[in-house]
Amino acid sequence: MIKNGHHASDEEGVKAGVKPGDSACSPEKRKRIVRVWCDGCYDMVHYGHSNQLRQAKAMGDYLVVGVHTDAEISKHKGPPVFTQAERYKMVRAIKWVDEIVEGAPYVTTLETLDKYNCDFCVHGDDITLTVDGEDTYAEVKREERYRECKRTQGVSTTDLVGRMLLMTKTHHSNMDNPDYLQHTDNFGKGPKGHSPWTGVSQFLQTSQKIIQFASGKEPQPGDTIIYVAGAFDLFHIGHVDFLEKVYNQAERPYVIVGLHFDQEVNRYKGKNYPIMNVHERTLSVLACRYVSEVVIGAPYAVGKDLLDHFKVDLVCHGKTEVFPDKDGSDPYAEPKKRGVFRTLDSDNGLTTDDIVQRIIENRLLFEARNQKKEAKEIAMIEAMKRRGESTEDAAQLAQ
Repeated sequence: MIKNGHHASDEEGVKAGVKPGDSACSPEKRKRIVRVWCDGCYDMVHYGHSNQLRQAKAMGDYLVVGVHTDAEISKHKGPPVFTQAERYKMVRAIKWVDEIVEGAPYVTTLETLDKYNCDFCVHGDDITLTVDGEDTYAEVKREERYRECKRTQGVSTTDLVGRMLLMTKTHHSNMDNPDYLQHTDNFGKGPKGHSPWTGVSQFLQTSQKIIQFASGKEPQPGDTIIYVAGAFDLFHIGHVDFLEKVYNQAERPYVIVGLHFDQEVNRYKGKNYPIMNVHERTLSVLACRYVSEVVIGAPYAVGKDLLDHFKVDLVCHGKTEVFPDKDGSDPYAEPKKRGVFRTLDSDNGLTTDDIVQRIIENRLLFEARNQKKEAKEIAMIEAMKRRGESTEDAAQLAQ
């Protein structure tokens, strides 16, 4: 069990003092802290996972997140992309998480909730099944200690793996591409049909979603304003380690991340990057506890106007190569001239390229894993139909 310190963020919508089944109450009426439990694999953590945890935190006061081991995931689903140590650290970096439980059981029981003093557990409106096809939340649902939150449309691990395998230049908006559709069919369709809980939909960014993820906090007198910039594509543990290092550069850090537009990222990274578009990357970075603010579409060159506008005290960059600007100039010339540039070593060399290679090298395993998941879901639907219930009823049961 590892505890997290709170990032100074606006925990939008937190219902302080909510008891299971009750609505929000005023601080004066609060009797105790409501502890919420979430659990999962959290493999290839993306903004959909973060949004689930954000919604769960809003249902109580204190969020405990259980993360399954590699062995448990392999038994019930198939091999994860990331190791358990990497997944523990990724979840710990999400700003709505107060505490994590390493090696949480795959099946959620009343015993687990009671052990960690949690009032109820929260899961998305999809379904999670054991290797035997049983609902992993059946027990807590029966005892009415289960709540649900809405699944984030437009993103899934299946979808991200598909983008990496195809690596087409317009993969962020290529939902009608025949090759893409064929791949998602391979990942999200069993031999007997399609599951209502598996699939790919278009991500649509809204101002409300950004507001939900943003801290809403302005820098205060005495804060050290630190600026970093990059693609932060497929936000991963390498990024987390770097941002943690940046955060630790000052006693009271206010970290601003400049995200480059997709076209700019493609210019300097080449191939068919970025895998995630700038709107998706914005939410991924905003969910990190070490980040205070994000500049969407930041200029590649960190110039005088940017430094003065944000009153930047320090500019940091990792050990990765710095590509020249379009005119061949050093994008960090101005902060270097001012003596506020610092190169940091996060001691983690993981890159987005490395993640793509993991996926490519294990493509068949990941396809088999998703087809196995799909087959179990289809089997549940068939069982519901035999009992005279509709597919919609099955989806409602999963919720």
